[in-house]
Amino acid sequence: MAKNILLIKNGRIINPATELDSVSDLLIVDGKVSEIAKNIDIMKVKDVIKNDGANFKELDASDCIVSPGLIDTHVHFRDPGFTHKEDIISGANAAAAGGFTTVVMMANTNPKVDSVEALNYVYNKAKNAKINVLQESALTHDFKDKLVDMDSLHKNGAIGFTNDGVPIMSTKILKEAMLKAKELDTIIALHEEDNSLISTHGINDGVISKELKISGAPRESEDVMVARDCILALNTGARIVIQHISSGNSVDFIRYIKSMGANVIAEVTPHHFTLTEEAIIEHGALAKMNPPLRTAYDKKKIIEGLKDGTIEIIATDHAPHSYNEKNVEFSKAPSGIIGLETALALAITELEKKGHLSLSQILAKFTVNPSKIYKLGKGDISIGKTADICIFNKDELFTVEKFHSKSSNSPFIGRQLFGKIKYTICNGKIVFAE
Repeated sequence: MAKNILLIKNGRIINPATELDSVSDLLIVDGKVSEIAKNIDIMKVKDVIKNDGANFKELDASDCIVSPGLIDTHVHFRDPGFTHKEDIISGANAAAAGGFTTVVMMANTNPKVDSVEALNYVYNKAKNAKINVLQESALTHDFKDKLVDMDSLHKNGAIGFTNDGVPIMSTKILKEAMLKAKELDTIIALHEEDNSLISTHGINDGVISKELKISGAPRESEDVMVARDCILALNTGARIVIQHISSGNSVDFIRYIKSMGANVIAEVTPHHFTLTEEAIIEHGALAKMNPPLRTAYDKKKIIEGLKDGTIEIIATDHAPHSYNEKNVEFSKAPSGIIGLETALALAITELEKKGHLSLSQILAKFTVNPSKIYKLGKGDISIGKTADICIFNKDELFTVEKFHSKSSNSPFIGRQLFGKIKYTICNGKIVFAE
């Protein structure tokens, strides 16, 4: 059988998993990284093609970064039930356009992914996706008060468990779930908002909400849930992810509980380290999300958490909504924005260009960190590893305009960002080209 050979020339290869940072060539044979060297001899490659037969392609990555394919552990593809907003295939296409080769979907679909039958639906449809599409199971049936069959869902491929979008209010149920997750060596990801403290979702209870005469979501609605769940994780030994952190106080508490030995991981979205509550004045419901954008203080504390490693994962919380759903009175609009196609560029623009993190540090939070935490076996482009690769020009400016997603609910439309995606390669195949 003819080999499939892809040669990437002249790129700056950054592989945080091995701390490699070198201008080199990278050879992919049949979906695996075969060689990394300063100057791979093209004549030797051509001899292989001549003798064995092969499908051959060469990419020039001059002036570009060649990194592991990005991993997003927090996306909503709205499938099944809300496919007018997004579906597994369109979501995968948007992910590929953003440099992502692996995504983990949330379970708040219709029906919820709380059974093996629902899980199988997802994985059967995902076989036709361009990238690796994985699924977390709901933690409770229909996001209510009864735990799912964690054993069977884990056995059938659930990457973890989450009721993202809905907090787990029963401390007893969550402790029981954490003990089971510890036994299964799997993860629980938690949406941290106490709804009883929130008047209007999607806007911080602060200066801007007062200006708009709206009672919003105070910082403590997140902080109290984070504190409770960190203590539970400490006492049960469970591995948990605090999702889309927005509060500076929560960053400090997570740092503290880690120092006590708790297996707590923090996740942040690009919009929470880029924007503040003031974005609502300019963008209205396009800047509405749960948890909400908060203050300059919170943004500063989040960036500090990224810098010192308290926050290990950057994830998008890609949340598509139709134009008509968002184009209503603020209080009636659903929360959430899309993020897959702007995530890396926002990180480069806001973190690397402003001197907060190195490019390797940023890429670690998009690649090897989520892979290790979720036990995915990805995020590494060493020799012999699967060739999931993102090629981008970190210095190329572009204007955010059109999206591959079905939806376009983004406050970043019209903004100029650094970091243009040139190619995305999944399992050795080019799945996106600029």
